[in-house]
Amino acid sequence: MNSTDAKGVMVVLSGPSGCGKDTVLNRLLEMDSRIKPSVSATTRKPRCDEIEGFSYYFLTKDVFEQKIEDGEFIEYVQYDNNYYGTLKTEVEREIRAGNVIVLVIEVKGAANIISKYPDALSIFLMPPSTTILEERLRNRGTDDENTIKKRLAIAADEMEKSRIYKHVVVNDDLDKAVRTIYDIIKVYASASQTE
Repeated sequence: MNSTDAKGVMVVLSGPSGCGKDTVLNRLLEMDSRIKPSVSATTRKPRCDEIEGFSYYFLTKDVFEQKIEDGEFIEYVQYDNNYYGTLKTEVEREIRAGNVIVLVIEVKGAANIISKYPDALSIFLMPPSTTILEERLRNRGTDDENTIKKRLAIAADEMEKSRIYKHVVVNDDLDKAVRTIYDIIKVYASASQTE
């Protein structure tokens, strides 16, 4: 894609924890300079490798709730006792610049965006099976047993809701999944340009 191919578009990418969303996004960013990540805001504590303003905007609960009150989010949810949200300014800046902004968000937040922005491109990244998903969660080594069980229960519910998305892509082969998603984005962005 180049700047003459398409106007700026919003892409919503969701999937259960451990299905490879961040890996897919990182590969897409390497493939095309017009694809930009949306940096979400959250009240959860940063992990050791996360950077303020790049991984997330880490906010206190009070500041987050003030931004909710001020209408600064296009969507926000409470998930696992923390707030997560997408700032309007983040999305609008990239769309104005003619970029493809990818929002990696969980299903509740995605459902809010899909209802408010029906023209957004929505893609659900599906794990090949719940067994493989569980292996991936355990191999990350970041969660205790209770958290893994909680994440698997949430994942089952999220996979059930995948039907609200325009596209479902199974991540059984990373290269293939990335190429499929990139092709979907290219077709969508080109179609948006002709409208």
